[in-house]
Formats: sequence, C-alpha cells, structure tokens
Amino acid sequence: MTIQQRLRQLAEKQGLADMGFFRTDHPGSGGLGYGITLVARLSDAVVDEITDRPTHSYFHHYRTVNAYLDRCMLETGLLLQQQGWRYIPVGASQSIPTAEDPHGFHGRFPHKQGACLAALGVMGTNGLFLHRQYGPRVRLGTVFTDCPLVGENPQPLENRVCEKCGRCVSACPANAIKGVVYQRGMPEISLIDPQACSQYMKQAFQKIGRGAVCGICMKVCPYTGEKAVP
Repeated sequence: MTIQQRLRQLAEKQGLADMGFFRTDHPGSGGLGYGITLVARLSDAVVDEITDRPTHSYFHHYRTVNAYLDRCMLETGLLLQQQGWRYIPVGASQSIPTAEDPHGFHGRFPHKQGACLAALGVMGTNGLFLHRQYGPRVRLGTVFTDCPLVGENPQPLENRVCEKCGRCVSACPANAIKGVVYQRGMPEISLIDPQACSQYMKQAFQKIGRGAVCGICMKVCPYTGEKAVP
C-alpha cells in the first residue's frame, strides 16, 4: 500500500469528505515541498438555518469543525512522521498579523489555494472555495510534508459557475463582494474586501460569537449537491 493510499484510508476512517495532494514552493510550506488538503463537510441543516445573519448553532458548528480538522491534520502528520517524514499542520482557522497585514486577514497558508492546486474545486466570486461536489459548504485544512507524494499537480479546474449568478453579491450585507469572476492567479482581495466583511460582522453580529462568523454568502450559493462544480 502506498503512502497516499494509507493517507486516504486514514481520511476515510476520520470521516473526512475528501483529500487531495499538491506540490508547492509557498513559503508557508517551510520548504517541505508537498501539501495535503483535508476537506470536512459542513452540516446542510445548520447552514440552511442562516438567514440575514448567522445563528448560534452555526458559530458552534464552525468552531467544532475547525477543531475536528485540526485533530485530523495532527493524525495525518503523525502517520507521516511514523514513516520517517516531516510535517507541518496549518491551523484550520488561523490569523497571523504582520506589518503588511496588521488586521490578520491571512494565515500561514491559504487553504483554498492548496485545494485548488489539488483540483478539488475552484474559487468562487464570494471568495470561498467551491468544492467539486459540496460547493462552499466545507472547511479546509492543510498539512505540509517532505514525503514525495506521487505525481505532479493535477490540472486545476476552471471556474465557470459564477459567471451569471451574483446571488452572493446581492446578499452580502457588508457590500464586501466585488462581483468579480475569479481567474487563476488572482489575489483574493480582487474578489472581496476583507476589512469591510470583518467590520460588519463585528458590529452586526457581536452577540453571535462576538462577530467572528457570518455565512450568508455560503448559504445563498446555489452550487451545492447536484448543482456543484462540474
């Protein structure tokens, strides 16, 4: 059994929705050179309760799924380590303030970038990753490793799902979504205004997780289930 087969077997045992592999020279990889994307599916029933604001149940679910992903990444890394490889897990929800980004809108590595490199889906106009089967209703984690995962990066998928929709643009109460269709290599700030999004959440949803979550653009996105990315 190959190491990738063992990793997928572990992912299935953990209950993850998907797993993908990619090569990378991103500085956040610590020079390890390879990445593994872990995908956890959110509860449709919880997401469907979101209206013009998030719910307390969604805030709790968001935090719980992030903690679950962190555990899955640790177990994935421990398996790699047992086989003699190095690993670095990247927090499922992590903000790192820097001189260039004092608000901490970015972390060590954008999980969405890894998921796209692994051809698990595409970036949406809403700035969310759209999984090929589950649309935006997922959370992501990344594990970097020096284990030489077999093969080159698969061909990234093309985003043709957001060209004529615009539901997220109309629904965003912060007017943070710019309505731009993502093109490969485009920075995320071309799609959304993270400061407008963050400020609105902190002001409007302070009593729901102190304004840490929203989820409206995810709720209204139609590309889930049978309508997911082709």
